[in-house]
Amino acid sequence: MSKYSYITEEGFKKLKAELEHLETVERPSISRQIGEAIDKGDLSENAEYDAAKEAQGLLEAKIAQLKEIVINSRIIDESKIDTSKVQMLNKVTIKNQKNGAVMTYTLVSETEADFKNGKLSINTPIAKGLIGKVVGDVVEITVPNGVIPFEIIDISM
Repeated sequence: MSKYSYITEEGFKKLKAELEHLETVERPSISRQIGEAIDKGDLSENAEYDAAKEAQGLLEAKIAQLKEIVINSRIIDESKIDTSKVQMLNKVTIKNQKNGAVMTYTLVSETEADFKNGKLSINTPIAKGLIGKVVGDVVEITVPNGVIPFEIIDISM
């Protein structure tokens, strides 16, 4: 039984576009590479053939993984997001109580996470520690460097 993944409409469209690209552009390209390698003769000592077959296997695994994610994705209605407490798709501003650093993250699904752009996966220790909390709460979150107290400064969309 598969686990559902909650995702934004934008994230869902990106997944579908990537899947379509892999199926319509990458798959035929690898098929052509395999065909060209076969045309060169003896497959038992053909490094190009081996490389193309390996690439095909990796591509098919990636396609299967993306299909599974798409099938099990549920699009979140962003108009119904509550900002009274931290939940998925909220933009949360937190302050590290140890060093005073203020950070803002948007909590997103695993497939949409992009730390450099402030999109934090809902499955990270920090996000898990923030879920359900309200502005003003101080949450102690265990991270690889130890336990850090974070104060929730703001919750928005």
